[in-house]
Amino acid sequence: MKAIFHLKKRLALPQTSWQLCLLAAIGGFASALLVVLFIFAIEGIQLFFLSEKDDYNSLSALSRFQLPIIGAVIIIFFAWLTGYKYIRSGIPYVLHRLKIANGVMPLRNTINQFIGSTIALAAGFSVGREGPAVHLGAACSSYIGNKLNLPYNAIRSLSACGIAAGIAACFNTPIAAVLFVMEVILREYKVHIFIPVMIAAIVGSMTTSSIFGPTHEFGYFTAIRLTTEHYTSLAILGVVLGVIAFAFNRYLILVIKHSARFHIIPRILTAAFITGALGYAVPFAMGTDLSAINFALQSNVELQLLLGLLVAKMIMTIMALGLGIPGGIIGPILGIGAIAGTCGSIIAMHFMGGSISASDFALMGMAGFMAATLNAPLAALLCVVELSNQIEIIVPAMIVITSACISSGQFFGNRSIFIMQLEIQGLAYRRPPIEKSLQRIGVIGVMEENITLLQQTDDDTVAAALSNQASPQHIIAKVTQPDDSIEFIFYQQNRTNIDDEPSIEKHTLIPLPSQSSLAEAYLLLVKKRAGGVYIYQDNPNNIMGIIPFDSIRSYLMKGKTN
Repeated sequence: MKAIFHLKKRLALPQTSWQLCLLAAIGGFASALLVVLFIFAIEGIQLFFLSEKDDYNSLSALSRFQLPIIGAVIIIFFAWLTGYKYIRSGIPYVLHRLKIANGVMPLRNTINQFIGSTIALAAGFSVGREGPAVHLGAACSSYIGNKLNLPYNAIRSLSACGIAAGIAACFNTPIAAVLFVMEVILREYKVHIFIPVMIAAIVGSMTTSSIFGPTHEFGYFTAIRLTTEHYTSLAILGVVLGVIAFAFNRYLILVIKHSARFHIIPRILTAAFITGALGYAVPFAMGTDLSAINFALQSNVELQLLLGLLVAKMIMTIMALGLGIPGGIIGPILGIGAIAGTCGSIIAMHFMGGSISASDFALMGMAGFMAATLNAPLAALLCVVELSNQIEIIVPAMIVITSACISSGQFFGNRSIFIMQLEIQGLAYRRPPIEKSLQRIGVIGVMEENITLLQQTDDDTVAAALSNQASPQHIIAKVTQPDDSIEFIFYQQNRTNIDDEPSIEKHTLIPLPSQSSLAEAYLLLVKKRAGGVYIYQDNPNNIMGIIPFDSIRSYLMKGKTN
């Protein structure tokens, strides 16, 4: 028991430790296995009615119309079983839970995410696998931490590790997964979190590579042939991608805003009808991204067809995600970016002449559109580098990404779609800087354990205990109230002026569970700016240690929270 206690104290501090790294590896492995099960479930259902996965063109037109409606009915049924309020899922919800619940995910939301997203992806909705992978990874790793009764700051770190493992398992892109977590999810770079997140991403990628093989689904991108002559076209492509990203984000938020007053059932059925109607006419727009990219990269595809596919894909994605279909956004974003890039290659070839590879511009389109939509330029850059396995694309991709982000952000005021979703849905995702700093420290790691419990609480006994300079211990009295409840009274000396006689102050300590962070202690004491909290585990009548408000103030003044 003492070893476990010391382990928890170590994890409660914002420091790099092999213990957290080991837990990150375990959580990453478990998260990756859950994502593998998720992928197998999708592909297993698809192979019941498709000749090969994501090949919705093999279905008849009527079947393509009916399939999303059947899927919507099944999604609604499972949402009814678990409770409609638990249907919220995906990356924005994970961001919200990281801020208000230290990454702990409700079980019913996780069940809805797994089943609902499996059905949605199998039924041809234009949603991605990475959103469910992020949710499932966070839920799996945080469950391990919560089961071990670890401090909440450690659970929050494990949740971030699970997210990285989930993304790495989904795309086999561990570096991009790490950057995505730091740039989009946590929005901060701290070494004590960075290293465990990196380990979890490596484990997640290795787990899926050993099961599905080392290649990924985007392995068909050939060696790039972009030269400095293409850089002007790439800069223009980036500007256009920024405009498209602004339009995409804006209309997705409008759909979320105006559909919020309707019940989830008509919203999901409407999304299914729109998906089915567009899938009836444009089968390659169905699904996450592979079928659309494969069609766009075929030779001799007319520009009008590609533009129609682009519009259909955007409408499908906006309506599916905006109306509440469970799933992710990054997969469709990559598909839309690839189609837009291919259109750009045709236009550039028409005006500039010469030979331009459609796959090169498709790859650049994926990078620029992802960066502008998510406001995550570094994650987008590393994503396309890993997907193509080509270092040579870094400079061209940087040109597209920078022009896309500048045009989208500066001229249109576009922001990360995740932040916009959180704001329009009224989900908290920000905490004041002080709370954010204190959230990184667990109370069990900084509590003061030198306590003297008084048996008598008369003035003379308290004064004698406080005046004992040889003892640095905190003076606490355990008091039984008339209703048999227990209170802990904290005594301390106070001098208004240095020459004055010290007066004795007493404060009723506020109970706080041992899993809590220093932020919770601060919020309990900040109004009075005095007193303290006492830490307990399991039984509130057993005190483990105390944290006076003066200690929290000292941490803030000395900058020890980093």
